This record gives sequence, structure tokens and C-alpha cells, in this order.
Amino acid sequence: MNLRLRDVRVQLAGRDVVRGVTCALPAAGWLGVLGPNGAGKSTLLRAIIGLIPHRGQVLMDGRDAIGIRRRELARHIAMVVQKPTVPEGTTVVEYVGLGRTPHISYFGSMGRRDREVVAEVLDSLGLASVAARPMHTLSGGEVQRVFVARALAQEPSLLVLDEPTTSLDVGRQQEVLELIETLRRDRGVTVVSALHDLSLAGQFADRLLLLHEGNQVAEGVPGSVLTERTVHEFFGASVRLVHVDGSGHLVVPVRRHLPVEQVEGS
Repeated sequence: MNLRLRDVRVQLAGRDVVRGVTCALPAAGWLGVLGPNGAGKSTLLRAIIGLIPHRGQVLMDGRDAIGIRRRELARHIAMVVQKPTVPEGTTVVEYVGLGRTPHISYFGSMGRRDREVVAEVLDSLGLASVAARPMHTLSGGEVQRVFVARALAQEPSLLVLDEPTTSLDVGRQQEVLELIETLRRDRGVTVVSALHDLSLAGQFADRLLLLHEGNQVAEGVPGSVLTERTVHEFFGASVRLVHVDGSGHLVVPVRRHLPVEQVEGS
């Protein structure tokens, strides 16, 4: 799915939260949305998939998303939010199976193809062994993987993720993002994700969009957005940028030198 944003603006409670975001992403591309806390990342993601009203245009394969029926959108777009609601007593396989809902007719039930998709996703994310367990018995990392699994079970053309690596250790972070990368490469899935970790964003995303207080302050390939000056200005961090062939751009925090008087008084 080709995605294009034209002057997207969001106002909540009378306050401008997102102001004039414009960018384009080809089919099978990956856009990483960056910014400090409160920059408007989650709000922009919700506007893209139509969960909140917006001004401007969100074009999907050239069609304005406002004119696309909700059920059709649900067949092609999946989102992983930071804190999804989980029905009490739901097992892992039941929750992941909810991702098949848009593909099932009204009053219908899951068929063989639906069950195969769910089983494949559970296996690929290392969740097959906990498939029968209730969601509330899982660790935080396992729960996060189940949230991603439900979205993948939907077989979307556009996958929108709000901090998908939250609560995951470094190994699981790599597993989840590499699985998403495989889907993007093999199935042509377009990805938009808000990412807290700048190094992960620099390694996996094709393009980056940097927000600050709702404003678009940078957009482009990772090397043009992730600069030492930009990270210092908008994140208040001292870093060095390292390019690793075959992997991407790494953002390495560098310890600031303490003032002389602070060292002497310690």
C-alpha cells in the first residue's frame, strides 16, 4: 500500500497536537516516527488509521482514507497500540484469532485458512507453547509479542505500530522487528511505527519522520534525520552516530564531561 500524508493536522480539546505533517511512503516501505515524549507520535498514528478526526489528507493507494468504508480499511490495516484492551479470561490463541475478524463474514466463524494463519504467526513469534494460556498469566514481554501477533494475523497491507518493542529485552526486540522486516520484504507490507529507540529506527526504517511539539522538524532517509546536532537539539542528548554496513545507523549515547567544580566537590 502506498501511503501519502498531506498537511495532516489534529486538534484535541482545542489544542493543536499535530501540525501540518506531509510525507510519502511507497508500498513495502517503512516509516519510523520519532520524537520526544509528547511530540504527537501516537496521535499521528491514530489519525492515519482514522481513529481520531484530522484535517488534511491521508491517501492510501491514491484514495482518501475518509472515503473508504471501515470494514474495507480493517481488512488492509492493522495497528498495535501501546495498551490494548484484553477481554478478561481470553487465551493467547483466542486473542490472536481476533485478528482474523475482518476476514470472516458476519455471524461466521474461523475456517481452516484462519486457523492456519494464527498457528503460523504464533510459531513465528515463539508463542506456540503459551497458546492455551490466559493472557493475564503472561510476562510483559510475552504480552507485547501477542499484541504484535494479533496484528500480523490480520495479514494487513499497512501495519501501524505504536512502540512495538516496549517491555521487550534486546533479543526479543530484534526478533519482532526482524519478523516485521521479513513481512515487509516477502509480502509487501507497508509499515509505519513510532519508535523510542533511535538506533532501532536507524536500522530498520527506510525513512524517518521527526516530530517536536506536534511539528514536523525533519523527514527523510535515516542518515539525514539522525544527526548528532538533531538528536542534541530535540532530545537533549549527547551522542555519536555510527554507520554499520548492512545494518544501518546506530545512535550511541556519549557521557557528558562533568564540570570541574562538580568533580572536585564529589
